[in-house]
Amino acid sequence: MIRVITIDREYGSGAQAIAKKVAERLGWKLWDQLLTSQIARLLDCDCGTVEKREERLDPVVYRLFRSFMRGSHEGSLNAPRLKIVDADCIREVAERVVKEAADQGNSVIVGRGSAYYLQSRVDAFHVFIYAPFESKVRRLRAEGNSEKEATELAETVDRDRADFIKQYFGVEWPDRHRFHLMINSELGEEWAVEAILNGAALLQKLQGSEALSSS
Repeated sequence: MIRVITIDREYGSGAQAIAKKVAERLGWKLWDQLLTSQIARLLDCDCGTVEKREERLDPVVYRLFRSFMRGSHEGSLNAPRLKIVDADCIREVAERVVKEAADQGNSVIVGRGSAYYLQSRVDAFHVFIYAPFESKVRRLRAEGNSEKEATELAETVDRDRADFIKQYFGVEWPDRHRFHLMINSELGEEWAVEAILNGAALLQKLQGSEALSSS
């Protein structure tokens, strides 16, 4: 029984809108912004702080500072008074929240390493959504970004995500063999939604057939 759908994505591919429609069609809970809110609540910080650091590594200068604070005598004295919200602690809390969302079932989970944290679950269907570069830039411009801003976002956000996945999972993002389905969103949101729903239903049917044949 498929109870979880994870949706990883290229930035600007329109995956958020697709994930929302999939969740609505199934009547499932959407874990996208809700994930960020839950992580922020557990870390006792604002959502903006989490959004700036999730699915990316901390800057080199900050990592050096953190190492100093954790390894120095002064840092150990001040540690109880410091609330450091960095990539490491966000990743740890994100893993916890993603796994709790999966345990609840009937969940559509967007990004945050969910396809990698939940790889061993047989009740999870993993999707990756991509789009041609020009299509991503057009979509980002439609959201109010300038041509320069849209181009920079399309180039840098995915590079940050790739670095994050490489650091914490030791694989090259998106590590295609981890996904049941990869979709080009330029074919249209409705087409993508139908492909995801049909793919999840087919996997569930195949799992049922395998269970019967082995009994």
